[in-house]
Amino acid sequence: MEAAEGSMDELGARSVFTAPRRDIDTEFTVKRSRFIGSVRTVLSAEEAAALIKDFPLLYPKANHHCWAYRVGIDSPLEHCSDAGEPAGTAGRPILGTIKRHLLDNTLIVVTRYFGGVKLGAGGLVRAYTDCVAQALLHAPKVQLQRMATLQCLVPYALEGLLRREIEAAGAELLGVQHGSLVTLQLRLPQAQASAFVQRINDLGQG
Repeated sequence: MEAAEGSMDELGARSVFTAPRRDIDTEFTVKRSRFIGSVRTVLSAEEAAALIKDFPLLYPKANHHCWAYRVGIDSPLEHCSDAGEPAGTAGRPILGTIKRHLLDNTLIVVTRYFGGVKLGAGGLVRAYTDCVAQALLHAPKVQLQRMATLQCLVPYALEGLLRREIEAAGAELLGVQHGSLVTLQLRLPQAQASAFVQRINDLGQG
């Protein structure tokens, strides 16, 4: 009986990360300027980029769509944009707020409708920071686990034993193929993967 670690997600070595539980959109007004803070969970820079492109379509009359995202865990990829606001007044405050809330795999876009009153650099920094803080206040957070996908090959006589081990481990059976051997694919938390593989291989040698 042989078990091998197959594909895993690519979020980093840490097995647990914190992200928004669901999408959140909140509004915030400062001196007649309307700010809409949108919080999204993303798992890649490509996903973040695709979502960012949606906002000018959702709010076509807005003046700015400033954003920041943080993707990955151990060596996160971080990017931000002022989207036409004075340099350093929007993107960096958004990113800084994401980091202060210890969030991973998070995109925040702040859409601004200019209200006719200039806020100044300091006022913009405060406005974008406060808008994001308000959005995150309403965004429930959840700890997510990285998952590992395993593939196990066993003789037909041991299929029942392996199925019982999968059930006992609380793993999800993804598929079964019957050929010269039985191939079972399963998914379980990455933190449990190495111990499961070792146990299955030890049982196969017993």
